[in-house]
Amino acid sequence: MTAAAAPAPTWFGQPRGLTVLFLTNMWEQFSYYGMRALLVYYMTKQLMLGQAQASLIYGAYTACAYFTPILGGVIADRVLGKRRAIVLGGTIMAAGHFLMAFEPLFYVALVTIALGNGLFLPSLPSQIDDLYAPGDPRVGWAYNVYYVGVNIGGFLAPLLCGTLGELYGWHYGFGAAGVGMVAGLGIYLWGQRYLPAAPRAATRAPVAARGRFTRQVAVLLVAIALCVTVFRAAYEQVGNTVALWADASVDRRAGGAMVPMTWFQSLNPLFVMALTPPLLARWRRRAEHGGVERPVRRMAVGAVIVAAAYLLLAALAAGGGVAHWLWLVLFFVLLTVGELHILPTGLGLFARLAPAGLGATTVAAWYLATFAGSLAAGLVGTVWTGVGHGAFFLILAGLAALAATLLAVIDPVSLSVIRTGERR
Repeated sequence: MTAAAAPAPTWFGQPRGLTVLFLTNMWEQFSYYGMRALLVYYMTKQLMLGQAQASLIYGAYTACAYFTPILGGVIADRVLGKRRAIVLGGTIMAAGHFLMAFEPLFYVALVTIALGNGLFLPSLPSQIDDLYAPGDPRVGWAYNVYYVGVNIGGFLAPLLCGTLGELYGWHYGFGAAGVGMVAGLGIYLWGQRYLPAAPRAATRAPVAARGRFTRQVAVLLVAIALCVTVFRAAYEQVGNTVALWADASVDRRAGGAMVPMTWFQSLNPLFVMALTPPLLARWRRRAEHGGVERPVRRMAVGAVIVAAAYLLLAALAAGGGVAHWLWLVLFFVLLTVGELHILPTGLGLFARLAPAGLGATTVAAWYLATFAGSLAAGLVGTVWTGVGHGAFFLILAGLAALAATLLAVIDPVSLSVIRTGERR
């Protein structure tokens, strides 16, 4: 009798490759959010651009950062392979972040970062599924674990890059973001031995065997993407108009000191790290007691919670005057709870339902929704100075509520499609 194969070594109960992807993504997100925390302030305070123009540039940049992965995912799947795409994309992004330190190269730097991001972004999370054997129950939680890595980087970035940029010079902050990207690239190169050489496509059902479900799955993913597009038009205001409101309308004094405005950008990722474990435990208990996983319903609940967060800001803005910073903290608590219900759940669905051999391409389609939502957020942000701040936040609450309604309509038909489209 053949001896049973030894279990694969793990870190923290998960495949070691997940830790490599987690840390790589953490530092990439450090670079992205470090630059994003400074971007609107840099344009309005250093480049002296008007708010509407700065909002359009901000929206166009964040949109392009999520549009290029559509092409990048195809290139990774068909030409380069995921590993080479990540290394090349990370190198290009690091160069772009360092170019941000030179004011005349501002637009060149934004384009460079967006191009590198196109190769990097879809290829990294699409490797998560390759770490697990078919039917491994751990894969369902892996995307939430991975999402924590996103937010550790997002938490550290405004504290380090934001403080350097705000207190010592914008270009120091942008340079620190470049250092973070180099760190992430180094971790990935070091940890490649813990990653599968290729997807385990042979162990999964052939694409032809699942062909009759392909159109249903595609329609479901497109519908979810449209809902997320509407949602992100509101959600992406956190680094744009919400940041401007916090700078002008929030009392940032704490214990006799003035809290740097960029530090508030760390609240969202901080709460992601704090709230992810209890939420995962709650969902796990529900599953253990026979509860049916309804990912689309979970996403709808998240959009409702985000709508409530913007209603809070609308009430504060309508009251006039300067709001205490604790209200802003409460806003980020609500926003984060909603985000954890909708964004990692959606990413996980796109990755889990991807056809064999098209993992990066399908994940790139998720970022198409992010692209469209970011572009819409930039356009929505242009009306910031044309309407009252209370009315503006009501508009954002309405967008989030609309996304929730659309997801609730999709939910009843989503369960059977998801079950038949699963690759396990």
